[in-house]
Amino acid sequence: MPSKSLPNEHLTFIAAPMVNQSDLPFRILTRRHGITLAYTQMWLADKLLEDDGLREAALKDVTVGQDDPLARPVAVQLAGNDPQKMIQAARLFEPHCDAVDVNLGCPQDHARKGHFGGYLLGRKDWPLVEEIISSLVSALSVPVHAKIRLCNPPSDTPKLALRLAQAGASVITIHARHVSANRRRAGPAYLEWVRKTVEFLKESDLGSSVSVISNGNVEKIDDCRANMDLTGASGLMLGESILANPTYETYGLVFGLY
Repeated sequence: MPSKSLPNEHLTFIAAPMVNQSDLPFRILTRRHGITLAYTQMWLADKLLEDDGLREAALKDVTVGQDDPLARPVAVQLAGNDPQKMIQAARLFEPHCDAVDVNLGCPQDHARKGHFGGYLLGRKDWPLVEEIISSLVSALSVPVHAKIRLCNPPSDTPKLALRLAQAGASVITIHARHVSANRRRAGPAYLEWVRKTVEFLKESDLGSSVSVISNGNVEKIDDCRANMDLTGASGLMLGESILANPTYETYGLVFGLY
């Protein structure tokens, strides 16, 4: 059961982890215009531990500019399939971040080959995923989040979310599309599975101790409220849409942030 969590007001309107995009200047820009929590890009745990240059660059991204109040809160996203390496990588960032997120949704081919990200969603890997989450929760002083895609079959998604929450994840973000290296964002997201996951967790003994964040089908302002109304999620995560328009004061007004 989650023992550490961010304040609810940080979980309303979240900037997604985007490769080569989610650096400090962009995070500050989005925070200036209504984002309540920004994620770093995904970092591979084993690469961070092996590559001095990569590790230095990743740490610089969360240490330089920390005097800007909009640099925080920030969540660092990590990917990997070795619990101990995930802990070692997370401890590098722990003094400089507000949460650590486990990537369980990356659909790219290198994730398939390396067996991480969205390729850990199958039932055979659930014990490993639970071990990663619970190990991080035990080792870190900051909250642990998880970002997933839909399982196959999608009816497994609420069940996996419950197990992640029971392992200690305080936030579960659902990108409501299936894992596919060739069709990562093609077609609409199946937001009904976010709603079903929210309802399933509410019916569990966890009650309101875990937050579900909805990701998908948000391209314009009307989509925000439609997504929240449909899913009942605690907040929204936005990805590529904020690359085109990171100045989202209006979205803040929709959520009553100002």
